[in-house]
Amino acid sequence: MAKIKVLVVDDSAVVRKVFSEELSREPDIEVVGTAPDPYVARDKIVKLKPDVVTLDVEMPRMDGITFLRKLMKHYPLPVIIVSSLTRKGGALALEAIDAGAVEVICKPGEAYSVGDMSVQLAEKIRAAARARVEKRTAPVKLGSPGMVQTRLSLAESTNKVIAIGASTGGTEALKVVLSQFPPTIPGIMVVQHMPAKFTASFAERLDEICQIRVKEAEDGDSVVPGTALIAPGNYHMVMRRSGARYYVQIKNGPLVCHQRPAVDVLFNSVAAYGGANAVGVILTGMGRDGAQGMLRMKEAGARNIAQDEKSCVVFGMPKEAIEAGGVDEVVPLEQIPSRVTALLEG
Repeated sequence: MAKIKVLVVDDSAVVRKVFSEELSREPDIEVVGTAPDPYVARDKIVKLKPDVVTLDVEMPRMDGITFLRKLMKHYPLPVIIVSSLTRKGGALALEAIDAGAVEVICKPGEAYSVGDMSVQLAEKIRAAARARVEKRTAPVKLGSPGMVQTRLSLAESTNKVIAIGASTGGTEALKVVLSQFPPTIPGIMVVQHMPAKFTASFAERLDEICQIRVKEAEDGDSVVPGTALIAPGNYHMVMRRSGARYYVQIKNGPLVCHQRPAVDVLFNSVAAYGGANAVGVILTGMGRDGAQGMLRMKEAGARNIAQDEKSCVVFGMPKEAIEAGGVDEVVPLEQIPSRVTALLEG
């Protein structure tokens, strides 16, 4: 099989060197070139025709987001954003995803070792190479807030829960889904594969556009109607139950399916404590995280939905969940909110 051709764009010579050296160890990946700024990158993209570009967001002459918007308009291809592990870096990374980037990763540093970075970067490159990328001339349109109607009262919905898992392309898919839920929707727990620090900015951005409340989960948070809890980057999130109250536990632990947070960790806990009161949703992403957990949810009585291939950026995680036998319905992205409420009412 042909190797995945990668162009590394970063104004730091150290980062360009580290990325090139680490990726050279991967048998299926080849760094075909590097560039210190978008102007050099533009010429090398035309000449080298890379399959994937890694792009720093903070660079001189032209910032990465401006370059990304130009690239997605005239020469769309999969782009992985490389950002610093800071609040500002998280906000910029999310802006870049809005502009069309398919993945985000942190630069190695004090809290993020080269070893951790290299493993995740290689996985994200493989996912990006399989991503469906289209020309982006305007922001992705969201469904009208509150578009999905539900007859569930608050009293009825307190015993119901929704668990959602996503990876590559999931940040945009989650916007579409969560923005259509009304304030009476049962409590929602979300695992989106994303680095630490970035999930807080992501939750804040979703909170601004949704009728429901969206926040980065904290240990002990209750799972209540009208609120979506986003698993914090680099921590697993599990659901627990105390009497009639559902709550989440945020904890450390080994990587599961190469991920932390992992969808399987959340789904397994929902199977154990939510059973038939739960609805599971698996969205776009590469790999098989969530497949076994979704099967356990179904065996426990939950009803489960997978995003269909046509609307996925990468049809990996939904496909694995379908093949594992844990999915009840395969639905286009725009129809998922209405199907979720229909299953809850049913």
